[in-house]
Amino acid sequence: MEPSIFRYIIRFSLRQQITLCVMAGLSFPFLWLYYEMPKQIIKVINPEPGQAVRHTFWGVTIPDTIFGVPMGQLEILFLLCFMLLLLVIVNQRFKYWINVYKGITAERMLRRLRYDLYSRVLRFPLPTFRRMSSGEIIPMITNEVEPLGGFIGDAFSLPAFQGGTLLVILAFLFSQDVIMATAAVALYPLQAYLIPKMQRKVNRLGKERVKLMRKLADRVGESVQGVQEIRANHTSNLELADFSDRLGGVFWVRFEIYNRKFAIKSINNFIQQLGPIFFYSIGGYLVINGELSIGALVAAIAAQKDLAAPWKELLDFYQTKEDARIKYEQVIGQFDPPGLLPAELQVDPPAEVPRLTGELVAGNVVLRDDNDSVRLEGVSFKVPLAELTAIVGPHGGGKEDLVYLIGRLLSPTTGRITVDGQAIHEMHEAITGRRMAFVGPNAFLFSASLGDNLFYSLKHRQLAAPADGDEAARREREKRRRELVASGNFVADVDAPWIDLEEAGAETAEDLVRIGLDTLRKVGLGEDVYRFGLSGTIDGGKAPELAAAVLRARARLRQRLSDPELAPLIEPFDRLVYNRNASIAENILFGTPVGKTFELDALATQPYMRQVLEKTNLRAPLIEIGRKVAETMLEIFSGLPPEHEMFQQFNFVSADDLPDLPNLLARAERGKLTAEDEAQLLGFPFKLIPARHRLGLIDERMMVRLLEARRTFADDLPDDYREAIAFFEEDAYNPAANLMDNILFGKVAYGVGDAPERIGRLVREVVHELNLEDAVAGLGLNYQVGVGGSRLTGAQRQRLALARAIMKRPDIVILLEPTAALDAASQQHLLDLMLAECRGTDGGRARGLIWALHRPDDARHFDRVLVVAGGHIVDNGSFDQVSGAERPLGRMLATGA
Repeated sequence: MEPSIFRYIIRFSLRQQITLCVMAGLSFPFLWLYYEMPKQIIKVINPEPGQAVRHTFWGVTIPDTIFGVPMGQLEILFLLCFMLLLLVIVNQRFKYWINVYKGITAERMLRRLRYDLYSRVLRFPLPTFRRMSSGEIIPMITNEVEPLGGFIGDAFSLPAFQGGTLLVILAFLFSQDVIMATAAVALYPLQAYLIPKMQRKVNRLGKERVKLMRKLADRVGESVQGVQEIRANHTSNLELADFSDRLGGVFWVRFEIYNRKFAIKSINNFIQQLGPIFFYSIGGYLVINGELSIGALVAAIAAQKDLAAPWKELLDFYQTKEDARIKYEQVIGQFDPPGLLPAELQVDPPAEVPRLTGELVAGNVVLRDDNDSVRLEGVSFKVPLAELTAIVGPHGGGKEDLVYLIGRLLSPTTGRITVDGQAIHEMHEAITGRRMAFVGPNAFLFSASLGDNLFYSLKHRQLAAPADGDEAARREREKRRRELVASGNFVADVDAPWIDLEEAGAETAEDLVRIGLDTLRKVGLGEDVYRFGLSGTIDGGKAPELAAAVLRARARLRQRLSDPELAPLIEPFDRLVYNRNASIAENILFGTPVGKTFELDALATQPYMRQVLEKTNLRAPLIEIGRKVAETMLEIFSGLPPEHEMFQQFNFVSADDLPDLPNLLARAERGKLTAEDEAQLLGFPFKLIPARHRLGLIDERMMVRLLEARRTFADDLPDDYREAIAFFEEDAYNPAANLMDNILFGKVAYGVGDAPERIGRLVREVVHELNLEDAVAGLGLNYQVGVGGSRLTGAQRQRLALARAIMKRPDIVILLEPTAALDAASQQHLLDLMLAECRGTDGGRARGLIWALHRPDDARHFDRVLVVAGGHIVDNGSFDQVSGAERPLGRMLATGA
């Protein structure tokens, strides 16, 4: 990137800056006329003795008549006022055009700058992330460069426009009277000398503030990541003290900046206030002595009044320029680390991406870290890609660094690692990214669906234009494309097709899903994806075949439940029957809420629900039931610890809410309940499930009344609420409920032994009988994995990362202890899977495998073993060759290292 912000501006927005300067220049004649016009108006209003009413302005004499209208003194006055109005409009339009164009230029350049910085982050060498955390990088790309956008728009146009305006005003003042004009600007040179001198100290403080804020952001990020350790070790007070100290450092720097900035502003304002005093006194003296006309003085006063604005803008611009220069230099300095991947190796991939074949050869490779410490030294080996290679050695001995070098995630300090004679670190990223797959010990997943993460390795380039859509959509896409070009961003449509079906061996999207599910089953995620699918929802209108299949599964399950031994497992939904295994709220709603309108926690205060309770005379009885529930909860939980399992069974109140119940019950006893109290008491019975809680508070009579409330709720539901709930219908798919609930169409019975497990097996059998397993698992691909895959276990994340690597069918699979955190059975399963996958024994294409093992004994399954220790390759050969008792690997096996 350019070393200075002005060079960056000139390189990417020179044409726009010239346009802005030209627009500013075109406005100056009109500005001059604007200042001249009041003088002419004064002459018409108060002509000098002997002056004719007829006037000549700028070489043009006003005729006696215009469009048949005689031009007397009054008519000329109105004409000049109208001309002044036109000049006001013209000048304001110039300002508007300049500001809008300036804003567009600023935003495009800011977009370009952020894009350039982000693209560099993607090319950072891995060691850079050990020095810079996300807490430093994110604010630089987002917040710190934000002011640069505004400055880029002003960089040339503001000094040109405001400087030109200042010169126009000065020229006009000097044309009226040299002495008066000189007095008006006499103190400006003093400002021009003092302000930059004082600003330099502010600049130094500004640099210090930026550094402190980066460290502060880094500390916040570190605390977020380590919050578990902070709480586990009770070091929150230490962290708060540290954070307070850091805030104090920022405070005192900013305090000093404010002192100096406002000192500059005070001096500036004082000097500006002195100018008008000199101006009025000298101008008044000249008028009194007859050396200056009153019209010239009024015109000069109007011009002088505007003189301070452009001068202030120029002084502010100087301060902004210095701030922008500091920010730009500091940011760019952080985004230009040594070893940055050249941009040409990341963008513009070759038309054909060659396969990797031949041999992997390392020649005298040396790797040094940021502290110039040797990590690897003199590493040389030759490995045919057709072989399966294991790398073993102690942790910290260099095997991890070697794997990163082979995977092109690190570049050697000296030496080369080549494939078929071409250095890996000199290959285009399209080659290494498509033909190599790397999985480390801590797989990262993006905050997206499971399917998005699985197919992520297939999204290398835009493969086709997006669907046409309507005319408005096409115009919107074209507008976005033009802005991408204008901002120098990567020109591609993220909504277009990106998944390379051919790379995965698929012909259609359906093939891709099938291959993806097969791969997930291979790595041991099949049951998990099936379970995720059952918890997913579909729009029956968009997937009518699957919705119909789910209804068939519901009917098939209902047939199975006709068996007297299985019937007690589920209490089905029936519009005319109260469901004892559902809560009161679920019974009244008799449907699945859509959105937050009828969500359970807020149901007690929902206006329409309150109307239903009033109409059916249930408000008071339910409040009384709520009071009894509160009394029972207080009696049951008194003296129990917060973690007691009873809190799980009776989930009406939490341990934190328990101390408030005595006061609530006391107010209920006195009949002094507030609206909030009533809502809280109503909330208790809404969660009451007779079959689960067995409190004896819902009798048959109450059930009948609640069924009446169900009918009233459905019959009187306003049109505005129709979309807020999807009612249960025996022969209809419920789009708001998940697949499992749609198949069950009822509630699993409480108190029946192993009911959830037995129902799960029954549903699995039904799904299998109807050949719906792939359809259900396919829906599981939509499961959102959470931030960084946080909704998955560590084992699931590692399995998904291996599946992602397999999906792109690479030429070389590079693994760095990817199964270290798994149990022994899972480790063996995945080892066998990857060996078969890379040997091609499962019917696929054979490929190279380089695996840094955490268990040296597993090396016996590989064709070749590299033993790395102390930053060197200390042995190389087959397992039988290198596992002798006197060989390094043999000693490792003997000691269990």
